[in-house]
Amino acid sequence: MTLSHAQAGGHSGLLITFEGPEGSGKTTLVHALTEHLVRAGVEPVVVREPGGTDSGEQIRHVLLDPAGQDLCPEAELLLMIASRTQLVREKIGPALGAGMIVLCDRFADASVAYQGWGRELGIDVVARLNEFALAGLVPDVTFLCLLPPEQGRARLVNRAVDRLDRESLAFHRRVYEGYLAMAASGDPRFHVIDAMASPVAMLEAALARLRKLEHGLLKYV
Repeated sequence: MTLSHAQAGGHSGLLITFEGPEGSGKTTLVHALTEHLVRAGVEPVVVREPGGTDSGEQIRHVLLDPAGQDLCPEAELLLMIASRTQLVREKIGPALGAGMIVLCDRFADASVAYQGWGRELGIDVVARLNEFALAGLVPDVTFLCLLPPEQGRARLVNRAVDRLDRESLAFHRRVYEGYLAMAASGDPRFHVIDAMASPVAMLEAALARLRKLEHGLLKYV
């Protein structure tokens, strides 16, 4: 059984990650939970993937630039791994070592869904690269914000679309199937949130799960 980073490292940090297909409201949930924690007197470290560091944000631009349609799936995966490795070493690891809560908008599971399933590179390839990037780090809780890709894509009309947004419906269906597989895996760190619900209801669902952790950092949540 793989231990969480807090368990493996012997410290009290807490890593919470947020996953889901495009338009699933996960970023809105990150913002809402951040505000809730701050009001409760807890200042979390909030990061995103790809990105989260200076070099990672440069990689993010390459990955999401609509002009980069010639980027092959293998290069896409390796760029994601590079950004993730830097984020873990520079931001997430030190924050957890200092006993802080880290909220990460997408993390290693995103590569399983997008590159493993969506790009059809295979989950075994992604798992090996993630193992190298994470150095034993596993989130304590991963919220899977799920809704079918048709509904998610319909929500993108009010935002600028990036390279991944422009992918085919078939691609986004495979990504969604990847997340459904995670939800059905039985891994207790995954917690499904109905992304068809209101933002308030999604936040309440997340808080209900976090309260069950009985973690010292969450005693006022």
